[in-house]
Formats: sequence, structure tokens, C-alpha cells
Amino acid sequence: MAPRTWARITGRAALAALLAVAFAPATATASDAVSLSLKDVPRTMVVYNADEGAEATNGDFQVPVAVVPGNKEPARDIRVVVDASGLKNIARVVEGGYGNCTGGGWVYTCEYGTLRNDGESNAPFDIVGLDGVKPGDSGTVTYTASAGNAAPVTGTTRMVVGGPTLDAPGEELKVSGVGPGRPAPLTPEFANHTRFTADRGVALHLTAADGLTLENRHSNCYYEGASPTSAWCVFPTKAAPGTAYRTGAPLAYVAAERELSGTLSYTWSSAPTRPAGHTVRGTGAPLTLVRAADGRFDGVNGTVRVATTVQADYRPVTGTVRGRVGDTVEVRLGVRDLGPGKVQGDEVKGRFEVVPPEGTTVTSVPYSFEDSDLKWGCEQPKKPGGAFVCDLGGEAFAWAEDDGTTSLVFHVRIDRQVSGARGTIRAYNPYDRTPGNDTAVIPLDASPAPAYRAFLRPVVWGSITAGVVVALALTAAHLRRRRRSA
Repeated sequence: MAPRTWARITGRAALAALLAVAFAPATATASDAVSLSLKDVPRTMVVYNADEGAEATNGDFQVPVAVVPGNKEPARDIRVVVDASGLKNIARVVEGGYGNCTGGGWVYTCEYGTLRNDGESNAPFDIVGLDGVKPGDSGTVTYTASAGNAAPVTGTTRMVVGGPTLDAPGEELKVSGVGPGRPAPLTPEFANHTRFTADRGVALHLTAADGLTLENRHSNCYYEGASPTSAWCVFPTKAAPGTAYRTGAPLAYVAAERELSGTLSYTWSSAPTRPAGHTVRGTGAPLTLVRAADGRFDGVNGTVRVATTVQADYRPVTGTVRGRVGDTVEVRLGVRDLGPGKVQGDEVKGRFEVVPPEGTTVTSVPYSFEDSDLKWGCEQPKKPGGAFVCDLGGEAFAWAEDDGTTSLVFHVRIDRQVSGARGTIRAYNPYDRTPGNDTAVIPLDASPAPAYRAFLRPVVWGSITAGVVVALALTAAHLRRRRRSA
């Protein structure tokens, strides 16, 4: 059976892209109790980019074999034999996979054992590139799956050399001040640093994450869903070696109402093949490409970190150190998130810092984690009078109360009375834009120790013990004198 027309796909992010469905498996005879399927093996795939040459490696090619549902018994002693000799003009193969494939040269065998109504997959080998190849060069891999109680099924995959690789800006871009609900611009760009021309045009794949969505604006772009977070745009531009481009107009994205930050990521490919799921076509004017200066284009992905104008206002949660001198008391300290944004995901949660009042000592900040009771939920100060630093992203703060409070109980010993003594608690958060409520005091309300505590002090007990010893000695001496007199 002749292979169907194929399209070249390039870009490091698309090395394992699938361009078509697999061959239909051979039909087992009616007398067979079990049938096997190779339907999930790709018919065509890009193995590496031409400009990568001998530096290219690809371990993504797998041969999934499945047992067709409804069999009367398990498939026994399944094996897949893979012949890669058709690749000899574009690549070589070396041992790889996940441990149950053996072989050498061009032929490898994968043992899958016994399966019922499910499947198994393995990469029979790793594919290594060759120098001197051109975009569009190709070869064919053949494979046969068999079992002791099933008819064999055979399939082929055409491996295509892609090219050229298109580079995105390697340096991460940071954007701030994006208002929620308002469209914000992004202008992707790329450069072709290879010796090959993108003779089939180029494609852009843009992805939004963490509460960002894309606006459906351009007729040469296809979007994934009604509120898309992914767009794919195709351009007829044949990017020549040594050229750089940017979009002629910006694409637009929007931040959700309570999102603090988000991420945009994009890649470029020199094969305009639309990914699955991108079915909604834009309705506006087509997006174009214009020449640009060749800057620092040395990345696989272009990445943009977006900070919105939304804030997460932290207010300290404080308390009074109240008790008698000598007491160790509990004080709950922490922060309350007043919103409106909510810190989540990989966003920095911030911290709070505690300086205890003069005349006190923090003896522990206990917490429990994974069935363990631990003593210090905050980092202790390096010198007396310093601050305890409590990282809200740490394991001690794996939960928050319903009102947005995150706190720990500090065990504080009152060492002495200090009139007017006050500690401080300060909240820190990169999304907090209301600094006026970031600091609060921790008052000390200390009463004198009860009289019996003075009696129980070691120095007092030492004096009492010494007096008792002297009295006992005098009494013993007096008794001895009385006995001698008698």
C-alpha cells in the first residue's frame, strides 16, 4: 500500500508530531480467539530536523500493541519485531527503550508477555541523525506484532527529516500592569539561523496559561474552543536562512478578573500542519509577518510572564503575649489574605516576619506534617533580637482557614516585665499593593510571678537545703554531747 501524501513538520517541539492515523491492522481469521491491533502507531512522523544532523536524537518512536476488546481469552506471549533498515539513508538506531526490547543492527524485538483487553507500548530503539540530510528525506520502519494465540498484524511508519528549525527569543519577557478583562498585546517573533529555507511557510503555536485567554481575531488563525487558551496561525512566508520576522500586528490576550499573573508561551514551525482540537477559525483580518532585526533568538519557546494589576492584600494576624513572668504562653500569628486576587499555583505566596517583644523568648513554633510533630515552622533568627521568618510556601503552611487566614501558634516564654514592650509582625507579598496595613504590633502584658515561684527558684532551694543541713548537723552534735554527759 503506497503511503499517503505527507507534510514536513519542523521545530524541536514537533519532533514527535503525528500527521495521520496508523495503518489498519490485518484482520484475524474467524477461528482466532484473540485479535491484536497496531492502530495507535503513527503512520508518518518527523524524526528530527535537517539542521540538527548527527546531533539529533529521538527516543519518542513507540510501537503500542493492543488487544482488541471482546476477546475470549488473553493474548499470550506477545512480541513485536521492528525492522528499521529502511532508515539507513537518513538515520541510525541504537539501543534504547524501557528495558524489554533487545536486538542490534536494524532489527529489535520487544516482549510484552500476556495481555487481556488492554495494551502495552515501548520504544524499541533511539534514532540518531546523520549529517548531510535535507528536509523531506525519508525512510520507512516496518513492524509485526504476534502472539501465540493470535494472527500477526503488520504496520509501517514513514520517518521524515524536517527543517528548518525556527528559533524564538531565548530571554524570558516580563510584562506588568495588565488590567483584568482588558485585551493586552503580544507580538511573537522568530529567526531562521539554519542553511535551509522554510519553503512550505511557517506556523505559530501560542499557548496561554494561569487564567489568561486568547482573543479570536485573525482569519489565518485557528483556536481551541470558544474561550481559547491555544491558537495556531499559518503564514505563507518562506523564511530564508539568516532572516528574522515578527507578526505584523499583535495578538491579543485577556487576564481573568482575579488572576494575579499568567504565562504565554509560543513556538514556531516550518511545516503548517494544524494540531488537533483547533477548530474555531478567527473572523478578523489575517495576521501577517514582517521582517525584524535578528536579536537574541536562541530559544525553543518564546515565554512571557504577565503580572496583572490585581492584588492580594495581606494583613497581619496578631495577638498579645499575656501572662505572668515565667509563663510560656501561646500566641497565634500569621496573615489574612484580603484579596481580591488569590495566590495559587507557582505564584510566590510571600512570608511574614515576627520580632517578639522585649523580655520574651520564643521557645518553639510547632506544627505537624505527614504524621510528624516538628518544632520550628519558621526560620529562627541568626542573632538575638532578630526576626523569625515564616515562609508561607513552606510545609508548615499547607492549609488555610476559610477566611483566608494562614497562621501558626508561637510558644512564647515571659522572662521579665518590660513596661510598654511591643514586638512586631510584618507581612510580605509581591502582589500586595496596599503597604499601609502590612505591619502590626505584638504587645506584652506581663504580670509579676506568683510568690511561690520565688520560693521554688533553684537559688532559694539551695539556701534552704544548706540551712537544713546545718541545723541537722547542730542537732546531731548536741545529741552526742548529751550522751557523753550521761
